[in-house]
Amino acid sequence: MAACLMAGCASLAGAVEVECILFEEAYGERLASPDPAVALWWASSGWKVSQTRPVPSRKGRALEIRAARNEAEAAQLVVCPTRALDGFTAKASSLTGPDGAVLPAEAVEILRVRYVYVEFPTDAWGAQGMWPDPLPPITAPIALEADKNQPLWVRVDVPRDAAPGDYTGVIMLEADGFAAQVPLHVHVYAFELPDRMTCTTAFGFDAGAVFHYQALETPGDRETVLNKYLDYFADNHITLYDPVPGHEIKMEWVKLGENEGEDLDPAVRALLQEKALTPRFDWSDWDAAMESAVRDRHITTFRIGIPGLGGGTYGGHSEPALLDYRLGDPEFELAFTAYAQAVEAHLRDKGWLDMSYVYFFDEPNPKQYEFVRDQFIRLKNVAPGIGRMLTEKIDPKLIGGPNIWCPMTSTYNHDDAEARRAAGETIWWYICTVPKRPFAGMFIDHPGTDLRIWLWQTWQYDVTGLLFWTTTLWSTSVAYPDHPQNPYEDPMGWKSNPYVDGAREPWGNGDGRFVYPPEAAGGVATEPILDDPVACYRMEMLRDGIEDYEYLAMLERLLEDEGNELPARMKRRYQKLLAVPGEISTDLTTYTKDPAPIEKHRDKVARAIEALLAR
Repeated sequence: MAACLMAGCASLAGAVEVECILFEEAYGERLASPDPAVALWWASSGWKVSQTRPVPSRKGRALEIRAARNEAEAAQLVVCPTRALDGFTAKASSLTGPDGAVLPAEAVEILRVRYVYVEFPTDAWGAQGMWPDPLPPITAPIALEADKNQPLWVRVDVPRDAAPGDYTGVIMLEADGFAAQVPLHVHVYAFELPDRMTCTTAFGFDAGAVFHYQALETPGDRETVLNKYLDYFADNHITLYDPVPGHEIKMEWVKLGENEGEDLDPAVRALLQEKALTPRFDWSDWDAAMESAVRDRHITTFRIGIPGLGGGTYGGHSEPALLDYRLGDPEFELAFTAYAQAVEAHLRDKGWLDMSYVYFFDEPNPKQYEFVRDQFIRLKNVAPGIGRMLTEKIDPKLIGGPNIWCPMTSTYNHDDAEARRAAGETIWWYICTVPKRPFAGMFIDHPGTDLRIWLWQTWQYDVTGLLFWTTTLWSTSVAYPDHPQNPYEDPMGWKSNPYVDGAREPWGNGDGRFVYPPEAAGGVATEPILDDPVACYRMEMLRDGIEDYEYLAMLERLLEDEGNELPARMKRRYQKLLAVPGEISTDLTTYTKDPAPIEKHRDKVARAIEALLAR
């Protein structure tokens, strides 16, 4: 791997020589070009192509993409002119497949890979310079600079009714004084990915940031644009903490009616008739939105609030309170129990209980463990069906409280996790501003494989869910007290804790950012902008990883269904594919930075799925 010189990193005192994936050159294939002044080449989606990376010497014939039905997969077509090109456009033809089958041109989306300048590298894997991340649409002809690579993100969304087999088409490139047709080959596997993924997700999202950056004031504009963001996350198999923002559960506290509660203890009944301690819910708006989210956006989880648990983070917490009462007051206990049990009963009736979780405390410190455990136990005692999720490592002092454990990857202990799984509990995990190298992270200036690898490691360690704290950290008032940050100009996720305004402490490039506002809204719009959100390279890799996980889950289910009828040798061969090979991931800090081993094993898994489905 080529070495690069990193200077100006906020975490290092001086320049040091480090390995940097951006300057890797051992990948890609040169494609035929009708104009010697315009080089064309292609690369896997898993490589972060630098603007100055030399054209590869190895020759290829076409962009190659392999995908199942109902799956999205991409490759990069790189244009490198030795002269400036004005009026550049790119569009796809339809693709012709077996027996005249067609993938329509609309199934191929071509996005521009845009670069952001990294001034402060996240860690020693990064470097100052231009790194790819935003993937804006090409809505009008663009200008290409001389002697700079311009990758195009060629993404194929395979229709669920596509015939399996090989398809061929072209990417048509045009500019002033230039035209070319680049072959595109797509192989469609003979199976379909489900709409709802096996790996669960729980990601944060700030609708207020969207409304602010896109200058959205009216309810209609806000709803229109918000739905575009929700569709973006759904298309990438991401479920938000709140999958129905803007739709709330309506509730009021009422007194028990004169003819109600006849089976209650007389003293309890009298108290409930005297004081407004009984929750009366109006679920209509929230239910309608949730039904749509489950049906159309295929959500896997949702966060539910239960008042009376208190809350907090490692820096401090608040004691439980409800109405005007405190823990230990009989009124508190009656109201808390009634609320939690009513929520549990409703979610059970709707069939959503297994997707629910309470997330009332974030990353407690050891001194807070007893408090956190006690609150979870209170909830478990009255509404055991509601999930109790905690973002913290597994610790004996917490056991008995959470039933969804979500440690950071760097604090994950496999033996501890196995013990909790044996007890019937669930394991998720998360990444955020940490861990940094040598762990897989979500940073712009990390290898392109990182987020895809995260899912292979998720499968490798029998983890079933992912959590990420937010997706729209476009600015913080601490780092930008006078005006909002432009995420296209400053890729850093700055610390948002309420320190002195203007005192910048970096969290990492791209931290908290899995989507961009429209380019016109990068610096905050003055007029409403109703455009779609702009895709993100790292989200594409995360989606690919979630779909890879689904391949493995599908193969596992097929082996469970068909395994006893398979010849022993065949069964062993297919079962072996369920183990993540060392070429992909040996452990959490030893994994491939090259996408080729991932793509190779993914293809083997796909062929096994096809073979089992054909039996």
